[in-house]
Amino acid sequence: MARAGIYKSEVVRARNNLLAMGRYPSIDAIRGELGNTGSKGTIHRYLKEIEEEEGGSTGTQVAVSEAIQDLAARLAERLHEEADQRVAALTDKHKAEIAALNDTTTALRHEVESFRSQSERQALELAAEKTAHAETLATLQEERIVRAQMAQRIQDMEGQQAKDEAHRVSLEEKHQHAREALEHFRTAAKEQREQDQRQFEQQIQFLQGELRATKETVNAKQQELIRSHQDNARLSSEQGHLRSELHRLETEVRPLRTALEKLAVSELKNEQMEERLAQSAARIDELVVENQSSTEKLQDANQAGLRLETELTAAKAVLASQEQILQKLTVNQAPATKSSGPRKESAENQESLFDPGK
Repeated sequence: MARAGIYKSEVVRARNNLLAMGRYPSIDAIRGELGNTGSKGTIHRYLKEIEEEEGGSTGTQVAVSEAIQDLAARLAERLHEEADQRVAALTDKHKAEIAALNDTTTALRHEVESFRSQSERQALELAAEKTAHAETLATLQEERIVRAQMAQRIQDMEGQQAKDEAHRVSLEEKHQHAREALEHFRTAAKEQREQDQRQFEQQIQFLQGELRATKETVNAKQQELIRSHQDNARLSSEQGHLRSELHRLETEVRPLRTALEKLAVSELKNEQMEERLAQSAARIDELVVENQSSTEKLQDANQAGLRLETELTAAKAVLASQEQILQKLTVNQAPATKSSGPRKESAENQESLFDPGK
């Protein structure tokens, strides 16, 4: 930011520099030579005073004394030395700061690369975990389907076995009923024969008439007995067949029991797979959290790198500004060999040399 006030000696110096370069000392040219500082009204007033002083003079050049020239030369040399020392110190300081900033930037870039590598590695691990998770889910689904099929098959076999058992029980009941009927018939025939024998003597006449009917009845009973025997033989054959079928069913049930045992083992494996799935899900959550943390660290590192680059640019701008100031000091501290005018202006020049604010 330009300072508010300027001095007449600065306007004189800027006017002499422009005249030495062969340029017309206009208000804008002098203001540009002064670094765009000072108001145009102040510069115009100083130029008017300078022209009046030059017009009122007799044209004689006032010689500067040797003491003043020597003093001005020593002051200029001292100012040059102090400015050189200060510029050198500032240059070394800024070089050290720039080197430190470069080292910090390099370290941050390495850290960013490390974070990126870690993030890529974690992304690969996450993809592998997701693939394993999908494969485990597929295996679990297949095991569940196989278990459902085996359970359905066992349920069908148990239903068939229950039907066969009911049929066998029914046949046994029929066989028992036939035996009871045969026993009842035998008991009744025995009682009838005993009764007929007791009444034989008393009713022999009557029985002779009834003998044929009794024989026919006995024949019929014998036919029924033969049929009963045949039914018993058939029932015995069916019972043997049922026993064979029951043995066959028991033989078929043995593999089913083995399948049940295998199903229990499969269920245990499924539980283990579910535990592994839970662990994989937990691991996936951990990897997601680590990936988010790495992303946040990467963003922080990028922001720190941008901040350091901004500071480096600002330091370079400060260094360039200080170099411009040094150049202006060098120009302003040159011996004033072409200055002329009354002793009052020389005194103002000496005061401006002694006063740093001027």
